[in-house]
Amino acid sequence: MAEWLKTNRNNNSTVVPRHDSTMNRRYNHTKILLATLLIIALAISCKQKQTSETPPPPETDTVAEEIPPKDTTYRLSLLFAGDLMQHDLQFKMALQDDGTYDYSECFQYVKHEIESADIAVANFETTLAGPPYHGYPNFCAPDKYLVDCKAAGFDIMLTANNHTCDRRQQGLERTIRVMDSVGIQHLGTYLDTASFERNYPLLVEKNGFRIAMLNYTYAINGATVHAPNIVNRIDTAKISIDIEKAKSMEPDAIIAFMHWGVEYMLEPDAYQKQLADWLFRKGVSHIIGSHPHIVEPIEIRTDSITGEKHVLAYSLGNFISNSTRQGTYCGMTIRFDLEKDSTVRISNCDYSLYFVTHPPINGHKQFRIYPTTVPDSLLNFHEAYRKHITLDSIRPFLNEKNKGIYEREVEWNPSLIKL
Repeated sequence: MAEWLKTNRNNNSTVVPRHDSTMNRRYNHTKILLATLLIIALAISCKQKQTSETPPPPETDTVAEEIPPKDTTYRLSLLFAGDLMQHDLQFKMALQDDGTYDYSECFQYVKHEIESADIAVANFETTLAGPPYHGYPNFCAPDKYLVDCKAAGFDIMLTANNHTCDRRQQGLERTIRVMDSVGIQHLGTYLDTASFERNYPLLVEKNGFRIAMLNYTYAINGATVHAPNIVNRIDTAKISIDIEKAKSMEPDAIIAFMHWGVEYMLEPDAYQKQLADWLFRKGVSHIIGSHPHIVEPIEIRTDSITGEKHVLAYSLGNFISNSTRQGTYCGMTIRFDLEKDSTVRISNCDYSLYFVTHPPINGHKQFRIYPTTVPDSLLNFHEAYRKHITLDSIRPFLNEKNKGIYEREVEWNPSLIKL
């Protein structure tokens, strides 16, 4: 019995150590497994944190779409028309039976040409002072005149001319406010210094181009400009400052619109020529003139060093008016196309002739602007006479006097027009 107990004690002492060793090995295996799992968990956590903190790489396709190819060529077409006058008979014939005004018929035969340009500019030579309306010598037109000019395709109006103060301060200020309300850009006159500094020179951005525009008049018919209003007058000291400001805008071109010259003269005077030379020397790219109410020659000047071309149109004449003096019912538009890649250049430049007929002798209710391509068969005697004065007198004169530019006849498309 004692031996059996001893044997069992020995066996127990033998069994117990074997049992402890197995437990220890299992315990050690467990610790190793837990440590391994902990390391894996930490690694996964760090990777997730790194992923969440690192911004995704840029999408190369999106960036490529935003950057234009190096060989991109930008194109811009500009059209300039002459004087938009408003004599008594014009607003009287525009008056409708219901008391409203409608000028749409005036422009319906040239609307497609105006609208085809990216930017169309004209000299707005009247005021919008409100009723009573009046023609020469103190012009004031219904607001609908401006609305229908815009509907015809004009984008920008020039307001620095000798009739801008015809209705004094009220006329100047209300004209600006109506243009703003209609949503048409303008330059030349300003409510105050703050609006002048903010808006002048006018910078037009279109089709990848930046065009700076300037506008000045030789006189305001003896009127007084009341503070704080501003009218841009021809003053070389002031113009020089404005040109430098225009240059600071880094434009592709600077265009100066000059209301100058002598009325009813077919050729520019010495002062126009001298001022044009000075403007080009100061850095103006192109010059478009108005005021004589009759067309004057156009020159395309080429810089002998850079090869750049500069447009000089001394006067585009009346675009629409009730003027009856010979030649005053003939006008023109000038159009040029700009291209830009590594350089900016004129790719094409031409002009087109028009004539105006007035009621009632034209057989219609309204004044009409026609391109010279309108068929004679669609015109009455009065209209045909004015067309052939334009073709037989104005056209030969321009063919002789113009330099580096040729006429482009506007295509007559009956499908666009209702006669």
